Amino acid sequence: MLSAVISIIQKLRSAGHEALLAGGCVRDHLLGREPKDYDVATSATPQQVIALFPGALTVGAHFGVVIVRHGGEQIEVATFRTDGSYQDGRHPESVTFSTAEEDAQRRDFTVNGLFRDPTSGDIIDYVGGQSDLEKRLLRAIGDPLKRFDEDKLRLLRAVRFATTLGFEIDPVTWQAVCEHAPAIQSVSAERIRDELIKIFLHPNRVRGFDLLVDSGLMAQVLPEILVLKGVEQPPQWHPEGDVFIHTRLMLSLLPEVVSEPLVLSVLLHDIAKPATFTVDETGRIRFNGHDKLGAEMAGEILRRLKFPNDVIEPTQVAVAHHMAFKDVKKMKTSTLKRMMARPTWADELALHRVDCLGSNGLLDNYEFMQAKAKEFSHEPLIPQPLLNGRDLMALGWQAGKQLGAVLTKVQNAQLEGIISTKDEASDWLRANHAQN
Repeated sequence: MLSAVISIIQKLRSAGHEALLAGGCVRDHLLGREPKDYDVATSATPQQVIALFPGALTVGAHFGVVIVRHGGEQIEVATFRTDGSYQDGRHPESVTFSTAEEDAQRRDFTVNGLFRDPTSGDIIDYVGGQSDLEKRLLRAIGDPLKRFDEDKLRLLRAVRFATTLGFEIDPVTWQAVCEHAPAIQSVSAERIRDELIKIFLHPNRVRGFDLLVDSGLMAQVLPEILVLKGVEQPPQWHPEGDVFIHTRLMLSLLPEVVSEPLVLSVLLHDIAKPATFTVDETGRIRFNGHDKLGAEMAGEILRRLKFPNDVIEPTQVAVAHHMAFKDVKKMKTSTLKRMMARPTWADELALHRVDCLGSNGLLDNYEFMQAKAKEFSHEPLIPQPLLNGRDLMALGWQAGKQLGAVLTKVQNAQLEGIISTKDEASDWLRANHAQN
């Protein structure tokens, strides 16, 4: 991609325009990281960019942004600009094309306000971004209150950058984040979701979790998490403390690379414990049904944040079944195999592992399931059924809903290893189940 970007910059310069690498790609280059994408900032107007690159996408031209297609890549080329007023708290009402220095001043954080000449390697710094990179400091450009008032999403972006870069937040900037936290409510759920998932997918996710809580942003975007504070648990099973402490500890025990459903199921697996908290006649704390209610609540929360169904549904499955692991040693082989055949199984097992490590530390059921996985690995967990509906009717069964239940029983016998051929299945069925 960089070669395509350099070609675009050279073409802009050959036409008499100033052109530089801008923003996050410059920051990442200075940090020794591979940039995810490259942005070009230029003195050329959108019309001039389009004239040089026919076929460019003009979807953001009114904000001075053109998408140039070059060498199979799509590169964002933005005209140096200053922004007008932000009436909606996200986008400027108007833009005025300007200089590189003025363009830098309207950006969010100093470490994102740098330019780089890819030919000479020179860094152009109008905002003190290089110094802040050296200090590992995230600082808003200019007045932080004004920066956050312009674009409320920057509140979450501050937490995200502090998390993913491992930077401290400048005290004045941090104070502004805390003061403005309620304003995040004006941002669309989709934008909030995107920032949250970037925070929680990062290996430094616990830092992000803490910053969300301490800033007041968690209370705005995921208030259910704060309700977990002070919800006591049985000390013999949860010596670590309340449900909030347990959830945070589990986040810290996840591997660096996780799926969205896994990290969300960790975050939400005990979300219904406050609602199901009871103390029985012996004085023991119980949370009966918190798994099933938790799955419902997780679905409501994730739908509120506009997560797609392919994330919501596996998250709900993991939450709904996370208590089943306590009974795995008592389960029939057929039940275990059906459990392990779920497409969500790997995340369910990973959730169980950190649930144990984040509480009593007992991994016997986890190790039992690992042993079962090895034992069952030599053949499909759910093989092709030995009988189907037509076979049952050929044996004299009448068509109807009951055929499905009978076929399930036959398959259970197959999964248990009791039968392995079609003839054995027919004989087993005659011996064990009368026809309707």
